[in-house]
Amino acid sequence: MPWLVSVAVPVPSLPALTYRVPDEVEPVRGARAVVTVGRRVVTGVIVSVEREGRPGRPVAPVSDAGLSRPVVPSAIKHVDRLLDDQAFLPGPVVDLALWVADYYMCAPGEAMAAALPPSTTVRSRARVVITDAGRQLARSPLHTLDELTRALLDPIEAAAMSPAVLATRAAGGAPAGPARASRLREARLRLRSLEREGLVRIEHELTGRSSAFRTVRVAHATAAAREPGVVDALPDRQREALHALLVAADGVETPEFAARGIAPAAVAGLARKRLVAFTTAHVDRDPFVDEGRVAAREAEKALVEATADQEEALATLRALSALGEFRVALLHGVTGSGKTEVYRRLAQTVVAAGRRVLILVPEIALTPAVAATFRHTFGDRVAIQHSGLSDGERHDQWHRIRRGDVDLVVGTRSAVFAPLSSPGLIIVDEEHDTSYKQEDAPRYHGRDVAIVRGRASGALVVLGSATPSLETYHNALAGRYSSVVMARRVLDRPLADVRVVNMRDEYADEGPDVVLSRTLRESLVACVGRGEQAIVLLNRRGFATSIFCRQCGGTLECPNCSVTLTVHRAIGRGRCHYCDYSVRLPDRCATCGAEFLEYTGFGTERVESELLGSVEGLRVARVDRDTMRRKGEIARLLSRFAAHDLDVLVGTQMIAKGHDFPAVTLVGVVSADVGLGLADFRASERTFQLLTQVAGRAGRGERPGEAIIQTLFPEHYSIVHATTQDYVAFYEREIAYRQAMRYPPVVSLVNVIVRAPTAARAIDEARRLADHVRAARGRFRVLGPAAAPLGRLRGEHRAQFFMKGQERRAMREALGAALDALPEIRRRAVVDVDPLSVL
Repeated sequence: MPWLVSVAVPVPSLPALTYRVPDEVEPVRGARAVVTVGRRVVTGVIVSVEREGRPGRPVAPVSDAGLSRPVVPSAIKHVDRLLDDQAFLPGPVVDLALWVADYYMCAPGEAMAAALPPSTTVRSRARVVITDAGRQLARSPLHTLDELTRALLDPIEAAAMSPAVLATRAAGGAPAGPARASRLREARLRLRSLEREGLVRIEHELTGRSSAFRTVRVAHATAAAREPGVVDALPDRQREALHALLVAADGVETPEFAARGIAPAAVAGLARKRLVAFTTAHVDRDPFVDEGRVAAREAEKALVEATADQEEALATLRALSALGEFRVALLHGVTGSGKTEVYRRLAQTVVAAGRRVLILVPEIALTPAVAATFRHTFGDRVAIQHSGLSDGERHDQWHRIRRGDVDLVVGTRSAVFAPLSSPGLIIVDEEHDTSYKQEDAPRYHGRDVAIVRGRASGALVVLGSATPSLETYHNALAGRYSSVVMARRVLDRPLADVRVVNMRDEYADEGPDVVLSRTLRESLVACVGRGEQAIVLLNRRGFATSIFCRQCGGTLECPNCSVTLTVHRAIGRGRCHYCDYSVRLPDRCATCGAEFLEYTGFGTERVESELLGSVEGLRVARVDRDTMRRKGEIARLLSRFAAHDLDVLVGTQMIAKGHDFPAVTLVGVVSADVGLGLADFRASERTFQLLTQVAGRAGRGERPGEAIIQTLFPEHYSIVHATTQDYVAFYEREIAYRQAMRYPPVVSLVNVIVRAPTAARAIDEARRLADHVRAARGRFRVLGPAAAPLGRLRGEHRAQFFMKGQERRAMREALGAALDALPEIRRRAVVDVDPLSVL
């Protein structure tokens, strides 16, 4: 009797689909299956297996989350190919991905794709091919083709082309913005019409592969090579090569011969004489080859003795770990209190007990130092997982984890899905950080998924932060999490002395264009003069935030998004930080032709320029997404800063957390209130966290530190409490606001955004969806809809509404039913459960 399998396919909005597998092949849960979905071929993951029932009987193969729909056996397709005869994704990881799909309301295949390593899927690629009839029409003088049809047919006469590229090229003549979007939609519709008329044909070819291991040929000496006198009878080079093989128990990789000066011809000669045989071996790519000075610096730190605070925290956490059951603990330690050393020693205890450890960090920039710390303790039993690695490195590290070759994994958000067996400790460092929240599907929060994984494996989950999220601290106060406090810095070093500069006074004295206050400039000169280092933070990229015309007031705007273009003077372009549209900086106003163009606002590029112009010989480097695009660039730059090859580091929030540079005695914050003007209820919390974290980078060595905060609102409570690093006072003020306004963590929140070609249609469809949700009459409120704060994004208009309530499942079920009732809107709806941004 054939098998029925439920396959999670990587297609938005689709549930797990049922397929048939022949009786002679026994499928397994967690294996990859190549299947046909519509006209596409994709690689999915089997999430359930069962024997086929009686003919005509509906089959609902799986899912606690309601991810599969009943199907009739006569409609069931066969699996095209099974890529694995055993589970590729371990069962606990499959369960975790299904939970993510259910909780965050995404397709199970989207969640499963987040758990798969790179280069392990097969899929089809569509190509548009012109038919004989289409070619005849295109070349016939008797037919006059309209411009759009000609633009579609002409390019594919020479070679096949993907539908998306072809339509984009055909629409390329239209001006950017709404006209281009309209032309693109028209091109897609015309392409479908040409296919129906038989003038073009859409073909599908398979691409990708099931694995991406790098292989190497290994030479071995044969039995004949070991006969007496054989070696002595060989020419010099062949004798040298064979001698190397005879003393190598596991053979010699062929590239090693070249390193020894032995030509390939010598080895080939041995093979012809049947003295050498070859095998193929997998070679793991090494992502640790560039550790360099970071490893040495972190190794020195690992030799220090634990402080009394650290020992007390360790005793509590070790006791929780020894229980062998699921627990969550908040490690609330001030900046510089030595939380990483607590993690390291706790991990030693857990690994010694026979279990494994998963450590999440918020930024790729933090992984080199953290990985180096743990490699000093655990050697090569450490693996890393983050998107900054090459696909090959991520692939190989993932398989090392899956094989059980490692005891500890360090990674960013996606590492929560690492195929690590029997995790006994999961650490989420800087748990408050917004980087743990994925902003596209699946829109999961790495911290919360880590807690769910810890619950499933009976692990201790440690959430570490100097500025915990309100949700985490709220849970700790309610007794749901254990609370471990480290209130003192290592060696009782004082917190940085914080000074607040009121920029309204600076503007009154020096004019509106001042970037660096007199206080900050003087302190920087003094700091560098003493041979010390400084960090300057501005959480905004670019040289200027906008460019405008003094004559008509016109601005340079993104044609696709409701924002002005940011000026990047180094590359001479205005760029949108949402859709990446860019254009050359103009010399004249596009509206009135005047030459009176001015820049307003400023970003990290402008701060870097100001620093270089204010102190002669100053060695400055900038850390933001514009400068850190190359692989390994941020690790190399931080190594240079740690080695004191640089005086000042300028950057966005990438430099504000987790880094430990003993020579940094000054931190400057430019425009500390840059986030307070956002239409987001978390604006104050983010400002407090960012200021507290960056101030904590100063004074971590033997010399005391100083932080200078420039702001227009020195009296705002987030800034006042950040200057004293008084988290409790900030929490009490902020939670009162959240309670009054009924915002998380007091209630749960779901943000629903509907996208459409026009603003009116977006509002109308959002209203229809919201009305369906309201009809459920659950214990929740629906607010809206209204235009989203970012009204247009990537060419689409956006409307949103919110759901607020105490019962998350009831809200998700009501919204899920509404989306099922309006499938035409589902495709354009974005659902964000527990959103961190409401823009």
